[in-house]
Amino acid sequence: MKGVNFPIFNIKSGEGSRKFNLSSPAERKEYFAQKAGPEIEKIRKYLAEGKTFVGFLLGKKNSGKGTYSKLIMEAVGGDKIGHVSIGDIVRDVHGSLSDPAKKKELGEFLSKNYRGFHTLEEIDDLIEGRSQSTLVSTELIIALLKYEISKRPRQAIFIDGFPRGLDQIAYSMFLKDVLGYRNDPDFLVFIDLPTTIIEARIKTRVICPICKVPRSTKLMATSEAGYDAEKKEFYLMCDNPECNKARMVPKEGDSLGIEPIRDRLELDEKIIKQLLDVSGWSKIYLRNALPADKASEVVDDYEITPMYDYELDEASGKVKIKESVWTVADDEGVTSCSLLPPPVVVTFLKQIVQALGL
Repeated sequence: MKGVNFPIFNIKSGEGSRKFNLSSPAERKEYFAQKAGPEIEKIRKYLAEGKTFVGFLLGKKNSGKGTYSKLIMEAVGGDKIGHVSIGDIVRDVHGSLSDPAKKKELGEFLSKNYRGFHTLEEIDDLIEGRSQSTLVSTELIIALLKYEISKRPRQAIFIDGFPRGLDQIAYSMFLKDVLGYRNDPDFLVFIDLPTTIIEARIKTRVICPICKVPRSTKLMATSEAGYDAEKKEFYLMCDNPECNKARMVPKEGDSLGIEPIRDRLELDEKIIKQLLDVSGWSKIYLRNALPADKASEVVDDYEITPMYDYELDEASGKVKIKESVWTVADDEGVTSCSLLPPPVVVTFLKQIVQALGL
């Protein structure tokens, strides 16, 4: 992000330390224990005592907010941490209006908790006609957020997608008070991700047509790939055994990269920069990319995002997947290496402990 210098954390292991396959859930568990074991135990103890927190995830679209929060939940374990996406809440409510029982439950909640300029009948029409949270009033978003949190008693929460506009920044400063969400400590989580990485992720994204799991032909290959002789292109095969090596396909519109969301990215950056200047609020800084000349000093090589290329063996007809170091120019033009999600989460865990004063 231009004009913003996030801190660099040293999480490099000592000599002779084990290397982990970070795509394996079992090995990630051991990895987190090695890299952030004491911090994980402190957070577990804090949550076991019935204490909670609210973390506001602030990053550009496709910056990994959901991925990082879910890996925190994986590392800490249990059901004491939740991820609440504003966009998902609005979409879920939109889908639930067809169920009379759920519609009645929502109506009863809103009649007691919503304050705004719409009648309950107008709210139904508004939600049924919209699926994107940006088209719903801030007052209604807050009521729906309160509704979702009310279903998660005694759970620490990561809020993803609020504020979504410059007019919502003031609300975010006192949101936990507005929601009556106990007296939990809250903190801001800033995610810095170069635009070049967002574009590469979008343009190379492919999805399994069966299980819908996403991968990237360039940045997150599966274990096997194939070659389409007619189209003269390589493709990934889904790793899920139930999908029987289904051919993964691009999402419609991904070839356009960031162009369809450029305005959204620019607005996200404005929101982040304004909140970076807010005082009196604990802040956590997550950076996805490191200057290439410093990366080897602060992280282990297996924590850096590799790049994948493909080569067809004419004799056997099999495709060989080749891995190499991937570098990109960050928003300041500095040659950088991208980090895989787990090492970013290690710095996340360490900063949560600091933010909570543990």
